[in-house]
Formats: sequence, structure tokens, C-alpha cells
Amino acid sequence: MRCSVIRELDRLEDFITHKGQLHCAVVQGLDFREVDIDWKKLDFNGAVFLGCHFPKDVSVEFIVTNGGVVFPVLPDLPYNPYRANLYSREELMEGWTPRKDNSVDKGIYDHFESKGRANPDILEALAQRLHDHAVDDALRDLLEGRVESDGTKKVVAIMGGHGTPRTDPYYKKVVRLTRDLTREGYFIASGGGPGMMEAANLGAWLADVDDAGLEEVFSILAEAPIYSDPGYMQSAQSVIDLYPHGRSSLAVPTWFYGHEPTNLFSKHIAKYFSNSIREDGLLAIAEYGVVFSPGSAGTTQEIFMDATQNHYVTFDKVSPMVFLGNKRYREETMIYPCIEQLSADREYGKLLFCTDEVDEIVQFIKENPPYVPVNGG
Repeated sequence: MRCSVIRELDRLEDFITHKGQLHCAVVQGLDFREVDIDWKKLDFNGAVFLGCHFPKDVSVEFIVTNGGVVFPVLPDLPYNPYRANLYSREELMEGWTPRKDNSVDKGIYDHFESKGRANPDILEALAQRLHDHAVDDALRDLLEGRVESDGTKKVVAIMGGHGTPRTDPYYKKVVRLTRDLTREGYFIASGGGPGMMEAANLGAWLADVDDAGLEEVFSILAEAPIYSDPGYMQSAQSVIDLYPHGRSSLAVPTWFYGHEPTNLFSKHIAKYFSNSIREDGLLAIAEYGVVFSPGSAGTTQEIFMDATQNHYVTFDKVSPMVFLGNKRYREETMIYPCIEQLSADREYGKLLFCTDEVDEIVQFIKENPPYVPVNGG
């Protein structure tokens, strides 16, 4: 029987609330070994179990014979391919010390490398894809308002160079920009790494901090400007110790670039194995706009990916494309005039903006919400 509505059960409380009704339910990562259930009375038709643990007297064969589908727990993995939630910095950094990086994050990266990140064996490839699908699902829960109490997120993404020093004037502009956008009710998303990505999440974290407080933070971070500098992570932790109760934002990093540290300033981390899924997805969720700060080849690629999504109205709406840096985008690379020409006969051409001023970007995004074009893109 085909299901018109799929129920997701990823907490034992949910399972108990539904009194074990499994029809059209996807049960994700639950441990039933200590739960008192009469399994013989359950209707398994349409039920799918992802990485669940069952009592010894309940076999996979019993569930499958009675109409269920079981995706088994996969052995010898440092990650859970069926996870129900996004990562947090606390989870990923567990085990890290200034002397030795024994973090969960590093352990997963080392495993990813050892399995051949470009060509893993079939079981590893399946596990990675299941993991990335689970992260997609958890990310949807966050953005649609099922994790925090402030409703559907109005996402603005920030792109830019991973190697930008913390002392760079544009790093500081991005911090001020995302601080101000967060104050206006927007939800900041970044690629989750260092450089401009860190600046994006840092500004959101410090949304309740005044200009004098920002200058103090910049002084602390200036002690280790580049992510390869000794003391880089410690200086970020010093900022968190100074302001331990920051605002929420999202990081979307990847183990494909696992040599770059995941920045510490986002409350929610959607970390993927697949870089292509991560990049395309980050642009797709940024419905309220993308701000492109100065960057190199990776940022350039993201600009044209975003332009393509707008050009063909891939996700039913067109959204602002904002370029922070007149010299970079009008003179040095000529990318902004190129996108202007590309969009000349399209609706999203009205949503292009290039400036060096933080206040102007905030105002532009406020005045130009996403919309559905009347005659396509």
C-alpha cells in the first residue's frame, strides 16, 4: 500500500506517543533493546527501520516477513549514517586538545581519507550517501522550524575566501554585516570553514554585541589570523568564553576539505561527505539572498552556480545576489558586469547589487525579498 504521508520517528518518545503504530513510518536510529514492546502485535506494513537496534528475540527476518524494511547498522564506522540531528561544535570537537587533535571531526576525516575519498568501496559509498541524506533531513527540520522556536528560517548565505585573514578589512565587514542581518531576523548560513565563512558565523554569534565589543573580539582573533597559525582554535575558544551565549546560525562544511577546521561559531553544523551536494544545497537554501564577499576560484564557481539557479528559477523563486567589494567584482574580475549582462532580460537582474557598504547590503536585502517571477526567470 502506497503511503500519502510519511511519519518520521527518531525519538523513543515519538514511538511511544504513536503507540507503536508503524504504518508509513520511517524509524530512524532508535535502540529498542531496553523498551518493553510486544513486537508480535505491531503492524509492520510500510515501516522502514534505519540503523535501529532490536532485542535479541526480534530478528530482521521477522520484521521483513511481516512487511517491514530494515536498513542495518553498518559496522566499523566513526560516524552514524542514520543520525537524526545536525552536528554541534561540541560533538565534532570532542577529544581535541591544543597538543593533539583527537577530535571526532578529525577521526571522521581520517576515515574518509583512508577509504579513498574520490573512490570508496561500495559499502563505504552507500554509508556516506545515507549519512548525507540524513543530514539533509535534519537540515530541513531546522529550516522549517521544528528545532528552534522562531519558525521558518529566512536564510541568507555568505560566500567568500577560506584563506582570508581575521585581520582583513573585509573579514570585519562580513562580521558586522551578519551581526546586523541577524538582528533584522535573518538566519545566516556559511560554508562552515575558516576565512570569510568564519566571519559570517562569528557575526551571527555576536548579534547582541556592540561595536566596542567587536573591536575586542578582533584583537583576540588577530593573535592567530590564519587557520594554519598556532593558537587559531584557542583564540576562537577565547571569544566563545567571553561571549558564551551567542545567536544561532548554520555552517555547511564538508570532509572533502577536511584539512580546514570547521569554525566554532555556528550552533548548527550540517557537515557532508559530498562537496557537490553541500555547495548546491547551501545556495538552494539561501532563499533570502547570497552575499559574495571577496574570494577566489571557489567563490567564483559559487557565483555562477547561484546565477544558474536564478536564471532557470530552479527552486521556483529568484533571490538577491549581492557582491561585497566594488574593486574585486567590478574591476579586478569583471564578474559583476558579466552577471549583469547574463541577467539583462531576466527577472533576477533586478536583484543584483554591488557595494562596499554594510548598511546598504542590509537595506537591499530587506527591500528585495525573494519572489516567484511572473514569466519564468
